[in-house]
Amino acid sequence: MHADALLLAGHVENPDEKPSGPPANAVAITDGRVIAVGDSTALDALRGPDTALHRFPGATILPGLTDTHAHPVWGSIEIGRGVNLSEAATLEQVCERLADAADGLPADEWITGFDLDVNVFDGDPTGAAFGERFPGRPVSLMTRDAHALVVSPRVVELVGLTGRETFTDASAVAVGPDGRPTGYVVELQAMDLVFDHYPEVPVATAADYVLRQLRTLARAGLTGLHALDFTDPSEAVYRHIEEHGELPLRIRCSPLVPADSAPAVWRDIAGLQGRRGRRWHVEGAKFMLDGTADNGTAWFDRPDTHGENREPLWRDLDAYRAAMRFFAERGVPTATHAIGDQAVRFALDVIDEIGPVERGPHRIEHIESLPDDLLDRFAALGVVAGLQPVHGTRHTRADGTDTWSRRIGPDRVARGWRTRDLLDHGAVVALGSDWPIGPGDPRIGLADCQLRRPVEEPRTPPVQPGQALSAREAYTGMTASAARAAGAADTLGKVAPGYLADLTVFAANPLDLLPDAQPGNRVLATVVGGTVQLHPNSAEGTP
Repeated sequence: MHADALLLAGHVENPDEKPSGPPANAVAITDGRVIAVGDSTALDALRGPDTALHRFPGATILPGLTDTHAHPVWGSIEIGRGVNLSEAATLEQVCERLADAADGLPADEWITGFDLDVNVFDGDPTGAAFGERFPGRPVSLMTRDAHALVVSPRVVELVGLTGRETFTDASAVAVGPDGRPTGYVVELQAMDLVFDHYPEVPVATAADYVLRQLRTLARAGLTGLHALDFTDPSEAVYRHIEEHGELPLRIRCSPLVPADSAPAVWRDIAGLQGRRGRRWHVEGAKFMLDGTADNGTAWFDRPDTHGENREPLWRDLDAYRAAMRFFAERGVPTATHAIGDQAVRFALDVIDEIGPVERGPHRIEHIESLPDDLLDRFAALGVVAGLQPVHGTRHTRADGTDTWSRRIGPDRVARGWRTRDLLDHGAVVALGSDWPIGPGDPRIGLADCQLRRPVEEPRTPPVQPGQALSAREAYTGMTASAARAAGAADTLGKVAPGYLADLTVFAANPLDLLPDAQPGNRVLATVVGGTVQLHPNSAEGTP
């Protein structure tokens, strides 16, 4: 039998395996799967007249990298239509960027933005400054953690916000001393009131935004990602892309089960399971048991320094328990967003009650502060720890002056971002970015994971340096462990016969590089289901 394609390189690496036996430098692929891995001379026997030959001298072939926590559709749309505020360190800089965006637009046209640092405000976030600088204009800016909006007075007027709104989750419309809305809109149900008034983005335009971002992520080395959402217009966007071409990577979608939702909603989400296209499919259910520590909506065992971070988003915890059981009984694996220690504890307790499912492990995402007594429970229950180390390296500071650290206090900070400890206690640690909240380039996140600081900031002190991983451990988190997180350990995450031919080809072996050099390690090609995508001009360190 002849191979459809032969990839010849300098090395073939499986990060989760210590090298043993003769080194391999070639991979043979047929019908989208790896059929042989070994020495190029031996595999030359599989070469036929129609075999595509791809030579990458000195390069290293790894299993394809998978980001296990991302938001590709809404993230791409926000980036496509919004103002990037990631570099705006002061309120004046925010306003300057908004002014540039407003230049030439009708006075009543919406301006949206993303990656707003709430530390630009002197005290609690408020949209007053936007009303003064842009009178009559709707301005809506998403905060860096994507769990709140800061909106202008015109948005408050258009939406009809009063501050007296009630929600089934922990959402809120903040009010000032005068009882009037300040423009700070916290958590998803409240944010949806604003989103419902955003100008509609046509599906074709949204698909262009998404495809552009996915191609950028593929050039950075990703062959797959887990979309921890499936909100409109996700399905329409994926289908539009596949009607006109191909997704550049695989996407596993887990729809969000809204807080305190009813069984009718659960049945609708269960009915989505198995829906698919060529490179995307729906599998799993996402829960948000709490919010974020910076917003005061995470669930810790005791209040923070503001008297907040003490309640779950699910007001009815029996409903969360019932919903988790509903999906487990139907064989649907779950992923629970749990940031605070009490949220993690409760999620583990519920998973212990409902038991495992065959199609994949249950997951807990974020786990920002974890008590010692919970470390062993992940391995004992077979729960995957879904971690995003870039949150620790880029949203907090070693000196504790960041909002997260100031709010939760030094004892809980000391138990933060426990990547190393979870691995040492036998947990499967799957790594993601939470893109667009964190950098989507996996080389950046994997370098941060080893350095415990932003890779591009060598003088920045590391955050919890004892939690650093080795290069091999970090890359395992986006290969073999990512596959285990999806219940696909027998088909993805390895370069081995019988596995899907999803591969990433690096110019240099990332397992041998110093972390600071990894963002510059060029991606020569990615392979998805045997289809080779060459990236001769791959960007270095793309965000």
